[in-house]
Amino acid sequence: MYQSENQKKFLRKKKKENIIIKIIQISLIIILFLSWEILTKKEILNSFIYSSPSQMIKTIENLIITNNLFPHIFTTLYEVLIAFILGIILGFLIAVIFYEYPFIAKIFEPFLTILNALPKVALGPIIIIIFGANTKSIIIMALLINLIVSMMTIYNGFLNTDQIKLKMFKTFNATKKDILFKLVIPSSYNTIISSLKLNISLTLIGIITGEFLVSKKGLGYLIIYGTQVFNLDLVMASIFILIIISYLLYFIISKIEKKLIKSD
Repeated sequence: MYQSENQKKFLRKKKKENIIIKIIQISLIIILFLSWEILTKKEILNSFIYSSPSQMIKTIENLIITNNLFPHIFTTLYEVLIAFILGIILGFLIAVIFYEYPFIAKIFEPFLTILNALPKVALGPIIIIIFGANTKSIIIMALLINLIVSMMTIYNGFLNTDQIKLKMFKTFNATKKDILFKLVIPSSYNTIISSLKLNISLTLIGIITGEFLVSKKGLGYLIIYGTQVFNLDLVMASIFILIIISYLLYFIISKIEKKLIKSD
């Protein structure tokens, strides 16, 4: 593909800018951890309360040696994956039903708004009583947090379909099925991708909240256990691992988005 000199200059400038941004981001993280380590070594910060990067690394090493890290990571990832997939599939299907049948949407929209505003932790005891203190309850908790937001995001994307194109399809006597699958869904592609990014964050929140309540395994369990025995190194190490997992999951979705945009 031919590129003009101005296009090449723009791409070089953009690439250089991205590299500079990455360097600054990495530098800020390094400065943060170095400052944290120095402040705890100088006893300006209490290492018992705030832990330190070196103590977190030691804690992670001990968890690996005793085979107490990866089972917890895999448990959390498994729960996240199940809740994420269910949330997106159910959210998409309900959004389609609402779009095709506006009367149903008008009936349920106020109830969904109220349920979405309700703190899901308040429903935790009810979920545990109904489904038991197990993985199922954790996934249900995550679904309560991610499903409504995903559904409403996709549904609003459907409603924002270009009205001119919609009228054009109707002028040519397109069926409801054709309008949905050939216009509404394709034009809402960016909204669906945005809902994936939002869904993965909300799913992690839901899973960790669920693990706080009922789990005997998972990163949420490690955080609660560390708090109960005043092992703040374990708490901070678990939070640090969660941050890495959160970033990696978001990164994967962003990469999928870029590939789909290129192939579109």
